[in-house]
Amino acid sequence: MIQLVWFFVILALILLIWGISTYNRGITVRQNIRECRANIDVQLKRRHDLIPQLVAVVRGYAQHEQELFESIAEARAKAMVEIESARHQYASEGPLVRELKRMIALAEAYPQLKANDQFLALQKELANTEDRIAAARRFFNANVRSWNTLRASFPSSMIVSGEEEDYFEVDGVLSAPSIDLSR
Repeated sequence: MIQLVWFFVILALILLIWGISTYNRGITVRQNIRECRANIDVQLKRRHDLIPQLVAVVRGYAQHEQELFESIAEARAKAMVEIESARHQYASEGPLVRELKRMIALAEAYPQLKANDQFLALQKELANTEDRIAAARRFFNANVRSWNTLRASFPSSMIVSGEEEDYFEVDGVLSAPSIDLSR
């Protein structure tokens, strides 16, 4: 009889320890998601701060492309408002990335611009920022996957509660410009 009591006490302790560790793991993953969001926001802000400088340099060479510059400014303004109003909504980044791709493609038509040191430095800084955004996005999505798995899996779903998180997906990604050394 005493052995049976000890068995249930030990079983209860094991379940209690498991419940506490599962709950704490859920808290840790949620905090990681918050940290990842903050890191993404920092990198997006960095991108948004680089854009006016890049536009100013390109504008000096391609003054007749006013429509492109206006659409970039509009997309940047919308993206900045989205980040400030709802930190987890990154849908407005896609149009901004598309407009930046158009501007970088425009730069290909101006050999003087492609050779401009300031433009090259800004373009390199933008490429570095895009790499940082991609890394932060991968880390964020890994934590979202962990959270969604933890909250949906049995038996941890009995301990961990909360809403499913959405992945950070962008419908366009800036890539580093290709360099043609054959000329």
